This record gives sequence, C-alpha cells and structure tokens, in this order.
Amino acid sequence: MPLGREIRRRTKAAVAPLIFLSLVGYFGWNAVQGNRGLVAYAQRQELLAQAQADQARALAERDAWERRVAGLRARHINADTLDERARAMLNLADPSDVVVPYATPDRLY
Repeated sequence: MPLGREIRRRTKAAVAPLIFLSLVGYFGWNAVQGNRGLVAYAQRQELLAQAQADQARALAERDAWERRVAGLRARHINADTLDERARAMLNLADPSDVVVPYATPDRLY
C-alpha cells in the first residue's frame, strides 16, 4: 500500500497550490476583464474623450451663437447683423447684392 499513501500525499500537497492558483487566476481575470478592470477602464477613457470632444463642439457652437446674438442686443445693435437677419426673415435682397445660397443640412450629405 505504499503506492496509495504516496498518491494521497501528493494529492494533499497539490490541493493548496491549486486553490491559491485558482484564486490568483480569478482575481487576475477580474483585474483585466471585470466591470472595473483594465478593459473597462480603457472603454471609459474613450467615452470620456468623446464626451469632452462633444462638449468642446457644443461650447464652440454656443460661443458662435452668442457672438451673433450679441450684435442684436438692444444696447448695441450691429447694423450688418440686423440687416442680415431682416433680409433673411423677409426673404429680400438688394439688386446690387451678391446672393450666395447655402445648402440645407439634409442636402449636405
């Protein structure tokens, strides 16, 4: 029966390392692939960069609109801006004006 004892002794010796290796493997997998792992971190960084780019575009558009609206304020009316808006709203043009029509957004693509 020395063979049976040897097998049991080696099995007992291998159980603890196998348990610890499986724990290390579990935590290692979660560190890379889990909800808060490295892959999820990279995805969050991409989403953050995209959101920051969207924010920058929105701020630039808002600033452009603020500049245009500032010309129409009651305290300081910019004659060119007022003339442009009046002609656009009334759909009128001076015979000496050069009219450049803009494409509508759905025609751009």
